Amino acid sequence: MKRTIVFVVLVMAGFLTALANPALAQNDKKAAAILDAMSNKYKNMKAFKAAFTYVPEGGKPMKGDATVKGSKFRLKMAGQEIFNDGTTMATYIKETNEVNLQDFDPNEAGGLDPTKIYTAYKNGFKYNFLKEVKEGGQTYEVVELTPTTNKNGQVSKVEIQVNKADKSIKSWKIFQKNGQRVTYKVDSFEPNVNVADTFFAFNAKQYPGVEVVDLR
Repeated sequence: MKRTIVFVVLVMAGFLTALANPALAQNDKKAAAILDAMSNKYKNMKAFKAAFTYVPEGGKPMKGDATVKGSKFRLKMAGQEIFNDGTTMATYIKETNEVNLQDFDPNEAGGLDPTKIYTAYKNGFKYNFLKEVKEGGQTYEVVELTPTTNKNGQVSKVEIQVNKADKSIKSWKIFQKNGQRVTYKVDSFEPNVNVADTFFAFNAKQYPGVEVVDLR
């Protein structure tokens, strides 16, 4: 479940950065321009916080939020909370009042690390512009991302809606190979939030009676 929650935030934010990868020259130029513009919007933020809604097809919507600062992040969703101070990752489960501690390996986390979501579309995806849609007086550009390297994974494609005016993420939809679809909607976004580094480290004193399982 932990990796699922991290993936949720990865796709939700879509906050993309880094230089274009020449190996992906076959991508739609308009889609690339949209993603690069979105990347430039977010890449210089010192920290940000986003609230989102996860809507599984035919299921009950769930709320979540994420705060990211450099290599540190804190995610909350579905009764779980993940703390990562850049060195240690702590996964707290509210129902059992238990926390699992493990060393954080950014290489092992790979694309599921929300601090690297800035480079997600640059590696392992082909992207194409699909259409423009209007909702609530705003115009959104829809870009489709299709995996090119992890073709044996569960995701067949991802559709991201980007606000045409300010290049912010509005929503995204994940299409799974088993036919299921899940939608994520950004409810609010706060750029350049002031947050202390201690916010990303799990503090057992704030969770009376918590059972600590140290897997390091």
